[in-house]
Amino acid sequence: MGKNLIIVESPTKVKSIEKFKLGKNYKVTACAGHVRDLPSNTLGVDENNGFEPQYEIIHDKEKIVSELQSQAKDADTVYLAPDPDREGEAIACHIAVLLKDKAKDIKRIQFNEITKKAILEALEHPRDLDVNLFHAQQARRVLDRLVGYKISPLLWKTVKRGISAGRVQSVALRLIVERELEREAFRPEEYWLFHALLKTPQGEPIRLELAKVDDSLGEQPFMVTKVESRRRERQPQPPFITSTLQQVANTRHGYSAKRTMGIAQRLYEGIEMKDGSVTALITYMRTDSTRISDEAKAAAADFIAAEYGRDYLPAEKRSFKVKETAQDAHEAIRPVDVTIVPEAVRPSLTDEQYNVYRLVWARFVASQMAVAVYSDTSVTAACGGTEWQAKGQRQLFDGWTRVLPGDKDSLLPDLSEGMELARGVIEKEQKFTQPPARYSEASLVRSLEELGIGRPSTYATIITTLENREYVEKKERAFVPTELGRVVCRQLLDCFPNLMDVHFTADMENKLDMVAEGTEGWVELLTDFSRDFNPSLDKAAKEMKNFKGGMETNLVCPDCGKPLLIRFGKAGAFLACQGYPDCKYSSNFVRDAEGVLSPAASEVTVVGTCPDCGSDLIVKRARTGSRFIACSSYPECRHTSPYTTGVVCPKCSKGHLVEKSSKKGKLFYSCDRYPDCDFATWNEPVARVCPDCGSPYLVIRRTRQGDELACPNRECGYTAPLHDEES
Repeated sequence: MGKNLIIVESPTKVKSIEKFKLGKNYKVTACAGHVRDLPSNTLGVDENNGFEPQYEIIHDKEKIVSELQSQAKDADTVYLAPDPDREGEAIACHIAVLLKDKAKDIKRIQFNEITKKAILEALEHPRDLDVNLFHAQQARRVLDRLVGYKISPLLWKTVKRGISAGRVQSVALRLIVERELEREAFRPEEYWLFHALLKTPQGEPIRLELAKVDDSLGEQPFMVTKVESRRRERQPQPPFITSTLQQVANTRHGYSAKRTMGIAQRLYEGIEMKDGSVTALITYMRTDSTRISDEAKAAAADFIAAEYGRDYLPAEKRSFKVKETAQDAHEAIRPVDVTIVPEAVRPSLTDEQYNVYRLVWARFVASQMAVAVYSDTSVTAACGGTEWQAKGQRQLFDGWTRVLPGDKDSLLPDLSEGMELARGVIEKEQKFTQPPARYSEASLVRSLEELGIGRPSTYATIITTLENREYVEKKERAFVPTELGRVVCRQLLDCFPNLMDVHFTADMENKLDMVAEGTEGWVELLTDFSRDFNPSLDKAAKEMKNFKGGMETNLVCPDCGKPLLIRFGKAGAFLACQGYPDCKYSSNFVRDAEGVLSPAASEVTVVGTCPDCGSDLIVKRARTGSRFIACSSYPECRHTSPYTTGVVCPKCSKGHLVEKSSKKGKLFYSCDRYPDCDFATWNEPVARVCPDCGSPYLVIRRTRQGDELACPNRECGYTAPLHDEES
């Protein structure tokens, strides 16, 4: 038997597959992701020649390509085994083009899980490359290139240099901006809740809520008018698909979509265990199907029966409906081996790997278990012309909640119709209607999926791009559009209404699916798109509003009375006088809940005396965001110095750590002896000694629960609430 070369995407996969000992006739190597792409500095698409892409080898992949070509020469068969999706198919096709003159035979294989059985089965059933899948990925890539490279220069000219537009990301931005506008237009309305705290004849307390009012309450007695009980079965949720995993990981653990997918990728490719072996724990994590193989269902049934008893098995194997829009290319996300319980591998996993594996494992096992059974009770009581209600539940059988705990019991006392309840306190609570909630990562992913915008594999990229472009920022784990995001959204809505239309974007996804199925041509798709896009582009080049000089506001300059404008600097948007450079007034600003602008209140902190003129030294903030010390007599006195944290540099023990900011406005802290000392850290240092390891300083770390103090030495692990240390 001749030599065979298997090409996967990542080096981690190589380790996982090599442990299976496929035989000396198989060599496994990695391409490290994409090896060819459109050029980075030009459009790279020949629109006059059928949108022909002008691919080139990615800059840092020349060596990898050369090694693959060399290895392919010595192989009888090259098996291309990137991930089982469109992106993976594209990688395989690009590698095939680069190896076609070197390899004797090229085949495509794919597997949904990294197990010996799955890989051997894939090798027994190789296939040809799927040109339709490749064309679907290529069409998406060219679409995004046309939009990005042709609209972005218009935004550079009219808003701010260096920003850009994206076909799908811009629609996601529209959702966030329009939600914020809804909140600003919202006017709260008052309402009241009333509760009656009563007692049964046996003295047991019960709390009822006012449900209906026909007359005044008066002093009449409370009489039980109806008691209803019914048996309720609660079904488990389906196993995870990409979007639901991202949502639950965000809600439960605060992980971003990008972070979740990175963790899941490691669990899929393989984790090095304490014994030195590499084990893949979950199946492929980019999927929109809830389908589970019969083999996996049988394995789950055996595990459940052995671990919890046969009562916990459903009457028949459970299947979940697959959405009509799902590609259904492979199974839902599940554990490779259901008998590998999370606690058994916890010593080999990081905390975040354990958390995600626990989510996947528990959700899958629960999906194959019996229903949870409850007894629901509802009570209605009357008092004069008012009606009051209370509801309770009692779990009769835990079923799948044995793995994923559900709602707790909320028991009501024994009641019967005609029973009189002893009057107690009537509580009233003033409430106000609330505006629609801002999008969190979880709710944004849910909306993107429901609206058909993008695909599961793109959600993390969409969100990351919006943040990196500084179109949105997070406040209390929810997305708020920045001023830059607002104006970009406005520009695109005015000039490219189709591109920003939710239904248009969703329809484009459906057309890309048709290309993948071979029922529509990719060139025809791009031709149809260009018929609307190119005229809109020409019109935008002439009519797009120019905000380079600033956006008008209804505020006036306190120094000269001229209008104030919103301008965009390196550290974000700020207010500046229209009379600049004659008037140099500028200020940060805030928007209130109704969207009304106002200059930010200036808080002057005096920290000393100027050594040059004797005036007060005050804390100021640079346009890039970092604080610095300056003389209050500026511009007459120009004395400045860095803002020091008071922490002695842990590297050189001579300088002090001072606050600085990067070009993009991100704060960091570095030694004031730079370049003689190059120590730097992103976390704000605090001049306190670690009580556990003696580190001369601690750092402020941001967490879901709030800010905390932490030791910078990872081996130490000391943490404390920030307020505890400051008290």
